[in-house]
Amino acid sequence: MTCKRLLLVFSLFLCLNAFTQPRVPEHVFYQKLDNGLEVLVLEDHTIPFSTVEIACKNGSFTEDSAYNGLSHLYEHMFFKSNKDYKNEEDFMKAVDKLDIEFNGRTREENVTYYFTLPKENTVKGLEFMNSAIRYPLFKEEDMQKENPIVNAEFQRHESSPYYVLIDTLDHLLWAGNYSRKNIIGNHEVILSATPEKMQTIKNKFYYPNNCLLVIGGDVNHAEIFPKVERIFGSWSRSSFDPAKEYPVPEFEPLKQNKLAVIESGLAQSPLLILRWQGPDMRNDLPATYAADVFSYILNQRMSKLTQALQETGLTNDIQINYYSQKYIGPITFSVTPNPSKIKECYQAMLKEMEQWDNDDYITDKQLERSKNILYITQVEEREEVEQYVHLLSFWWATASIEYYTFYRDNLNKVSRQDIKDYVRKYIKGKPYCAGLIIPKGSGLPTNTDFYFAK
Repeated sequence: MTCKRLLLVFSLFLCLNAFTQPRVPEHVFYQKLDNGLEVLVLEDHTIPFSTVEIACKNGSFTEDSAYNGLSHLYEHMFFKSNKDYKNEEDFMKAVDKLDIEFNGRTREENVTYYFTLPKENTVKGLEFMNSAIRYPLFKEEDMQKENPIVNAEFQRHESSPYYVLIDTLDHLLWAGNYSRKNIIGNHEVILSATPEKMQTIKNKFYYPNNCLLVIGGDVNHAEIFPKVERIFGSWSRSSFDPAKEYPVPEFEPLKQNKLAVIESGLAQSPLLILRWQGPDMRNDLPATYAADVFSYILNQRMSKLTQALQETGLTNDIQINYYSQKYIGPITFSVTPNPSKIKECYQAMLKEMEQWDNDDYITDKQLERSKNILYITQVEEREEVEQYVHLLSFWWATASIEYYTFYRDNLNKVSRQDIKDYVRKYIKGKPYCAGLIIPKGSGLPTNTDFYFAK
């Protein structure tokens, strides 16, 4: 091979490497180990602490009905025994010795485990994390203790006055794939879970090439990367791509409106919610930015929506929200209607929705202000290292690190036409699920036709 050709091949290799490495925010550094583990180091020397977090692309989106809730149970079992800490008591002694504050979080599209500890204990914290993520024991006695604890969390959710409404809408919106969006799970599945099922989850998803490690705080990336390689480099990658081996079924599109009225003894006031299947992070990124901008505008006190519903006494609260998800994010429009004007409130909501793609429904000033405020909010979220680490893990699983890195740039590209396209594609004239919860004994009708007839 000639020198010129060698140079060409080498240049191509460098270009491919540069293309595959994500561009990260300022003060964040990226490395990918040979086993596929992605590593982010966030340097912030303002406080003498560090946060070590590992995220796995596990969560309710990986669960069929037989496993619904077990990603969350797995999260709890992470903080029990492993090959280096033979029981929970040993685990907690190490936590105390290293001065660790720890927790975990299960979402639809990732499960995270994190420690915050003094900076001088960072490397020992990484070793501690390595033991827990790679070598859990799933002891029968630990599970007998933890299964009812996780189930009690479920019961606390059920004690919320509006849980039944949200859960009913989830069933209507996601139908046969409800379990993929139901983080908390199923009582029977949780209480009957076995060590074998925990091992099955580990064998499917807990591999370095399906995980992200984030170290944030008073650390130096040049010093920490070699230590990460030493500790986690021997973790064997999977022989398969978990996303391809265990694909998430596509959600069936809504074909018609689905309606529900629920009478509850826990509810103190009515709550009315409309939900659509919105954009996802795989197929329509531009719409996700438009959704954020449009939602912010409508939630403001001076928006036309607020003026039409809140200032007229039809409701005392309005919330429009799009929840960013790789596998279909829901759009939610919720109001707390005047109990004597629920039907009128719903009709007014429909009327406003018909105007959402009009040229004059939002102003240029509202459009630009929303972009600025959303960016300021993002900056504020970065002020606390632990919160910043959580954000990086969330966006890595749901979209990509670059989605977060270039969030402001893409917000600034959102135009009035983008918002029109978003409304027309996902909301206006599209099927939705509508749910109303009313207090038991209020004397209000429970017939869906009474409230939702157009």
